[in-house]
Amino acid sequence: MPRSLVIGNGRVLIDFDADYEMRDIFYPHVGQWNHTLGNVCRTGFYADGRLAWLGDDGWERKLAYVEDALVTDVELTHAELGLSVHFHDYVDMARDFLVRSVTVAPHRPIEKLRAFFHHDWYIQESDLGCTVLYEPRHKALVAYKNDFYFLVGGQVGRDHGIHRWAAGKKGNGLQGTWVDALDGDLACAPIDQGSVDSTVMFDLGSAQAGHAKSLKLWLCFGHRLSETTQFGQEIILHRGESTYRNRTETYWKHWVDKDRHRVETDLGSEIRDLYRRSVLTVRSHADAGGGVVAATDFDITKFARDTYAYVWPRDAAIAVNALDRAGHEDVTRRFFLFARETLVEEGFFLHKYTPAGNPGSSWHPWIDKNGQRVLPVQEDETGLVLWALWQHYSKHRALDFVVDLYTTLVVPAANWMMDYADQNAGLPKPSWDLWEERWGVHAFSIGAIWAGLEAAREFAELFGDEQMAAKLKTYAHILRQSTDRLLYREELGRFARRINANPDGIEVDKVIDSAITGLWRFGMYSPMDPRIVATMQQVQEQLRINSECGGIARYADDYYFQVDKDVQNVPGNPWFICTLWVAQWLIASAKDLGDLLAPRRMLEWVCEHQLPGGLLSEQLDPHTGGPLSVSPLTWSHAEFVVTVDDYMHRAEELKVLEKTGNS
Repeated sequence: MPRSLVIGNGRVLIDFDADYEMRDIFYPHVGQWNHTLGNVCRTGFYADGRLAWLGDDGWERKLAYVEDALVTDVELTHAELGLSVHFHDYVDMARDFLVRSVTVAPHRPIEKLRAFFHHDWYIQESDLGCTVLYEPRHKALVAYKNDFYFLVGGQVGRDHGIHRWAAGKKGNGLQGTWVDALDGDLACAPIDQGSVDSTVMFDLGSAQAGHAKSLKLWLCFGHRLSETTQFGQEIILHRGESTYRNRTETYWKHWVDKDRHRVETDLGSEIRDLYRRSVLTVRSHADAGGGVVAATDFDITKFARDTYAYVWPRDAAIAVNALDRAGHEDVTRRFFLFARETLVEEGFFLHKYTPAGNPGSSWHPWIDKNGQRVLPVQEDETGLVLWALWQHYSKHRALDFVVDLYTTLVVPAANWMMDYADQNAGLPKPSWDLWEERWGVHAFSIGAIWAGLEAAREFAELFGDEQMAAKLKTYAHILRQSTDRLLYREELGRFARRINANPDGIEVDKVIDSAITGLWRFGMYSPMDPRIVATMQQVQEQLRINSECGGIARYADDYYFQVDKDVQNVPGNPWFICTLWVAQWLIASAKDLGDLLAPRRMLEWVCEHQLPGGLLSEQLDPHTGGPLSVSPLTWSHAEFVVTVDDYMHRAEELKVLEKTGNS
């Protein structure tokens, strides 16, 4: 089930699914650790003998956020239960606690009205050795293992503390403590350990139709028990929950308003709303330690027994570039410091990293099919980090920030890219492609490497390093000439997505791939170069989804989550990223304002296929338009921000040209 709402503060991140059940609880890093392993944490309401969990049938749901804030605004109605429930959930912007502010409005008189909150604990992503206990001093449940503590407390009116609770075992035929709530009560076992979960109950008493009841639940995070009790029982109770909700809403509204684009005036409120929601979504996936994770939807573990909750340097570079464009240089600087620390001694980035900065799991081998040593790298990742850093400097002119990064990040990475080259062909040595599926010399990688080298040259000139600048200029020139000669294929009438050199000559991969976009996306070629025009026209025509959903596929006959084998009409599933790449090219090549109608329609298409809360998945079902793979995908939101930014700047340029009579 897709994650439909995400809230966090850079250390804590919480995901909710389409039923508005809590699924993922990350702490102390965004993406590490998930203390529920993506399992359902049930929320339910009991009215006069009947309990309905939010995942049950019968609920009408309206999932949304408070405008321009990482605060939920969710309305749920259950006709048979006779209730409407309104949630405002948020993670405090400065302190590590989640607050769930709930208002329950009965449609009829109810004698017994109760609310239940269940948590399925896998502390540090394991159910081994967990403990749940009732802590009487603060009238709260505490779950802990090692130095991870979680306090579940709350308040009804002026009455603080949970009213009833269940601490018990799960697994080995046991469903868990949530079953104990079915009769409207809980057994109040004082403690349990091992594979355990917990459920708490708030008794709202009797209620009359039209007279709402309210409660607050908080989940406090810490590495000591005293941290969690200080947050929950002293800070929240002392200052009042509304203080923290107000300050969190205000913080995010001011934060996202830093970008002064006139998006609504030129593109309409729907695109404006998704633009700002996308900026917030990218921000929510940026860890306080600098890493930007690809996605936190743990349901993907059912497909590959691994997650997207890693920092891919490529994805992160594009994400921080989107934040830079939106004016948020503080977040992006943390990423570049993260990059400096994770760059290996030889000067390249590994496949991916944990949010804590350690090497992530990988499927890139260290030997080739002949048993010869190869580097398990995607070279575009190294190039794009340098590209993003120069884009950052160009916008913010933070000279003091980049001066040290020149010698500790830029120079070693640039030297490695120049060394990792086929001197005969004038191209990079083979590496893995951005889709992490193929070994070779790829168009996208070449474009990213060229952009990284150009960024390094700009830095070298900035700091007066004439020898380095000349060396980089020469290599970039050779790279461009070799790409002209070897990657552009007359027989295809376009650039190839990949080539491989072998003893018999050059092997050309003839499959059309949207990733060829990388040749112009980062500046290596003009979008108006006739060869790029021919290439992008083929991408647009051959990868268009000829179904009700529409959109652009990654490449012809894409196997990943493939829905339809009719590759003539459905070359693959539509991806937001790939569709937006085509929109970016249409924007960049627009000659007048009329040419912007097609990319604007693509932006509207993205809005039409967002989830109800404003989130974007990785892929869509080509027939139903429903989300596939992870949701949200940080990269999807980043490309939306970039495309809107491209549109706004190009529209301004074309307006000036129209006024001056130029074309």
